Amino acid sequence: MKRVQYILCLLLFFATLSVYAQDISLYQQFNGRYDYTAIGNTLNTAENGFGGSCSILTTSSADLNLSSNQNVVAAFLYWAGSGNGDLDIAINGIPITAQRTFSDALDITRVFFAAFADITDIITTQGNTTYTISDFDLTTTIAPYCESGTNFGGWAISIIYEDTNLPLNQLNVYDGLQSVPTLLNINLDNLNVLDNEDAKIGFIAWEGDRGLAVNEQLTINGNLISNFPLNPANNAFNGTNSFTGATNLYNMDIDVYNIQDNINIGDTSATITLTSGQDFVMINNIITVLNSQLPDATISIDNNIVNCGDNSIELFYTVYNNNSTDILPANTPIAFYLDGTLIGQSQTTNDLAINSSESSSISVTVPDDVDPSLTIVAIVDDNGNMTGTVTETNEDNNITFENIELLIIPDITILPNLIGCNEGFEISTYNLYDAVVSINYNEEDIAFYNSIEDLETESNNILIPSDYNNTSSPETIYVRLVSPPCYEIFQFDLTIENCPPYIPEAFSPNEDNYNDWFNIQGLYNIFTEHELKIYNRYGDVVFQGNNDKPWFGEINRGLNNRGNTVPIGTYYYILNLNDPNYQPMVGWVYVNY
Repeated sequence: MKRVQYILCLLLFFATLSVYAQDISLYQQFNGRYDYTAIGNTLNTAENGFGGSCSILTTSSADLNLSSNQNVVAAFLYWAGSGNGDLDIAINGIPITAQRTFSDALDITRVFFAAFADITDIITTQGNTTYTISDFDLTTTIAPYCESGTNFGGWAISIIYEDTNLPLNQLNVYDGLQSVPTLLNINLDNLNVLDNEDAKIGFIAWEGDRGLAVNEQLTINGNLISNFPLNPANNAFNGTNSFTGATNLYNMDIDVYNIQDNINIGDTSATITLTSGQDFVMINNIITVLNSQLPDATISIDNNIVNCGDNSIELFYTVYNNNSTDILPANTPIAFYLDGTLIGQSQTTNDLAINSSESSSISVTVPDDVDPSLTIVAIVDDNGNMTGTVTETNEDNNITFENIELLIIPDITILPNLIGCNEGFEISTYNLYDAVVSINYNEEDIAFYNSIEDLETESNNILIPSDYNNTSSPETIYVRLVSPPCYEIFQFDLTIENCPPYIPEAFSPNEDNYNDWFNIQGLYNIFTEHELKIYNRYGDVVFQGNNDKPWFGEINRGLNNRGNTVPIGTYYYILNLNDPNYQPMVGWVYVNY
């Protein structure tokens, strides 16, 4: 039973430790005429583990001396020590709070921290001077660590600078917190080695001991590296700063190695291996500087235009060659995807110099059945099957995406027909606004059209909707109502009916061009099959007419007086409209001269 409990305790112990260390990974990449240096100092008054006093400083200093042609582009401060950490310190009296933190552990009782802050603004402002870290207080923390020789505290600043005299380099900053003894492998990716001349690799490491050199070896790609006499091959982490030659950075290291013969042209990764038979060392920061002449294509979608009811989308985009060391060639392909399906292709037009860009646009069409809320993915250096044609400094930053909302037009709403009285030849006059009385609208937001095509393109709208004559019967009218972000469509028909004619009670056929005929309004060319009979007071038919023969007061029936006008008097009519909706109409009309 005790053996089972012991195994469970071991499993719990190692599971607990695994949540501490953070794998070293790429933090930031710089491409151009860049290199770096590093400064820092320890808080330890002596190397730990040799019976020295259990004391630690709260402040220490280091000098920065850049040449006049070395211009700072970034400065990263790392600090570390025993315990869970002091995350609020100061540099030259300026308060600093950790922006990122790391942790590691030797066992459950011996845990360690590291912290990070970007202090580029401070370094660029103060320049070459003495930098003092203060308010870094581990005095109440280190006592339990002293007996095992793991009490330490220290800080380091990596300063990346630009120098126009340098070759074009790729500088990668990796960080995390990983520890050894026994064996530690760290894989560095995102490399692009075009020339290994003056290739270098640097480290910020914590808790290394000069006095412990048991199988402490550092290799890159299987090759043992050293920097004798500062960093012997069997004691890589021994309290030194390769940039300044300092040997009294107790329990911390700022080291840099030339790896010109240890990395090959064409490499995209490197493996760092550290072995130690006794010394507990934590790697916090690794920086590589490699000659590289490559472009770096990135893309952004800057804007888009979506039209109402249209599945075509115009995308405005920009291709950049910013983080690069060479031109991006013209005709670099660009692909656009929706849900993994290629929907458009383009390419750059010009060679893009370092730190230049090119803007363009493309129209893509999405399927009719697509979800209105969609995401379009744009990939530069993609020939349409998610593979590139250009070798770049960074192959993982070619993609961007844009969330787009299609403007869907609601289904057409059918309104009741507008009925007009036939004014002849199936024509009537309509006030189209009468059809939309049930809709809440502003007159400037509504327009009427004769076709759906004109409505969609907003062309050939009906100019005077309040006085409109139909052109066919029935005729369909389409209504476009502004309804942000799009519009609504309504539809109604204009129909014709034969309204009851208006029959006058008198006329005077005296050829004075005024009221000269029996003008029955709403009859002629409307009830085209009508028959009109006129009777005198004796019941004789004196006139018989139809649509082509109106009555001008003349007699065209009977044996006598044909062609003559009727005498003054009252006459009777029978008007048969020959329309199933109307009975014959009977009445009288007075004729006078």
